[in-house]
Amino acid sequence: MKKYSILIFLLIFWQQNAQNQIESIMTLSEYLGYVKTYHPIVKQANLIINNSEAKLLKARGAFDPKIEVDYDKKLFKETEYYNKLNGAFKIPTWYGIEFKGTFEQNDGVFLNPENNVPLEGLYSAGVSVSLARNLLTNDRMASLKQAKFFRDQAREDQQIMVNKILYDASLSYFNWLKTYNEKLVFQDFLENAKIRFQSTKRAFEEGEKPAIDTLEAGITLTTRKLNLEKARINLIKSSLELSNFLWLNDNTPIELKENIIPDVDTFNSIDRTFNIALFNNENFDLENHPKIRSLNFKVESLDVERKLKLNNLLPKIDLNYNFIAPEVNQFNAFGVDNYKGGIKFSTPLFIRKQRGDLKLAKIKLQDQIFEREATRVVIKNKIDAILQELESFILQSDYTANNVRDYSVLLKAEERKFFLGESSLFLVNSREQKFIDSKLKAIKLENAFFKSKATLFKEAVISIN
Repeated sequence: MKKYSILIFLLIFWQQNAQNQIESIMTLSEYLGYVKTYHPIVKQANLIINNSEAKLLKARGAFDPKIEVDYDKKLFKETEYYNKLNGAFKIPTWYGIEFKGTFEQNDGVFLNPENNVPLEGLYSAGVSVSLARNLLTNDRMASLKQAKFFRDQAREDQQIMVNKILYDASLSYFNWLKTYNEKLVFQDFLENAKIRFQSTKRAFEEGEKPAIDTLEAGITLTTRKLNLEKARINLIKSSLELSNFLWLNDNTPIELKENIIPDVDTFNSIDRTFNIALFNNENFDLENHPKIRSLNFKVESLDVERKLKLNNLLPKIDLNYNFIAPEVNQFNAFGVDNYKGGIKFSTPLFIRKQRGDLKLAKIKLQDQIFEREATRVVIKNKIDAILQELESFILQSDYTANNVRDYSVLLKAEERKFFLGESSLFLVNSREQKFIDSKLKAIKLENAFFKSKATLFKEAVISIN
């Protein structure tokens, strides 16, 4: 008795498991979630952020404090020509100012007189300032600003790239759903063709139908089998295409199993999946579009370059002043009586190179501004066109649904007339073909509608969870 109970339990479990396998539905939301989490190109898009962060870290390195030690010694034929030690600690700041502290200790027979210092060494503390060029802006300031803009731009570009991958993945899903629905259509009508063939054959055997009707029913049955086989192959191809976007966490591609089917109720969830349920043209803020924001950051970066080139027109005037003292044990060791300082001035007479660089920077900046303005218009017009297309699809869908319903009524009426002997199998098949064509057109229209929704998601660069 216990043995039979186990067998019954296993049979029930197997039936439930088989049923679960048949009904394993992968929704669009689940599918895009897998793609966004595990697809290698999405991970590659995340590298854009990492790259920009690394460049920003590199630019910040120009403001790192620096320690320098320079030791030089010469000994020849037991004579110490010189023994020089020079250490420095430098602190660069945001503007063209640098603080510096040094220590010198030099001796030797042939030491240059200007390097003579007390035996205990000589300390100095001072500052160097760029009075004209490089004061308000310089290469390291510009590099840091541009690195920050590049990081912000990379975040916008990363979202655009991710949305592009999700868009391509959704198109594969919609194609998979389309071929699945087409296969269901041909499966249903294959069953109808089988029933009609058996009925016609039985009617022929009973002398109620001519042999030609049996032949025509057989041809129709074969045609339906052929159509179903084509639909099956198309479904396999679309599922393999869909598998291109399915990966595991360890970068292992996975293949879609036959028991997994698309969600035929995608129409009711697509707006929620793409986060476009509340999207409308009036509330759409073009300035917050990632592409426009990315171009804005690029314009600001080029404007920093323009200001740097403009600053390079100024003469270079570097001033440095250092207090010096033989020891630093006391607070007031440094005084104004002991110092070393200097000033350095240089400028090209015609500054043609600098003027040329400035013109090129202005051209690059203006070119980017033109591109931004053109992109604004393109994005706005694309979204306007998509929204109008979606409105038209709703109307077309109503017309198509009416046609499907009407062809269904015509087919059922023709079938009743046929079995009452008032019609021919040719007319029944003709009605049925019209009905099939109308259902296929409805599937094709739904697919185009889904693609337009995905295009709106891509062009508006809407983020999804």
